Amino acid sequence: MNDAIHADLAPKAVGSYPHARRSGNLLFLSGIGPRDAATDAILGNVHDAEGRLISYDIDSQVRAVFANVRAVLAASGAGWEDLVDVTVYLTDMARDFRIYNQVWAEYFPDPATAPCRTT
Repeated sequence: MNDAIHADLAPKAVGSYPHARRSGNLLFLSGIGPRDAATDAILGNVHDAEGRLISYDIDSQVRAVFANVRAVLAASGAGWEDLVDVTVYLTDMARDFRIYNQVWAEYFPDPATAPCRTT
């Protein structure tokens, strides 16, 4: 069985794909970003008058992504503790990795039970 899952509490997908898909006992999540489900705005972004990005807040964006992941997991009947592997893309490793790693440690305080991770 191969079921598509759409989470009402997560931002709408930006393309033609589901938030997640269940195949047997496995659950695969589509890429999830820091957009707000209500406004579709990317949290933490600041733009100038011409709409160019001038700054962003990686801390608020990581927390927004984690909230969106939780929403998709909940809609799928899964939980945070069910995560097995996480892949994260950062646009500026030198600037953002330390903050991302700190937030990660708040959400996954025990490395023995944390999911595997690629950043």
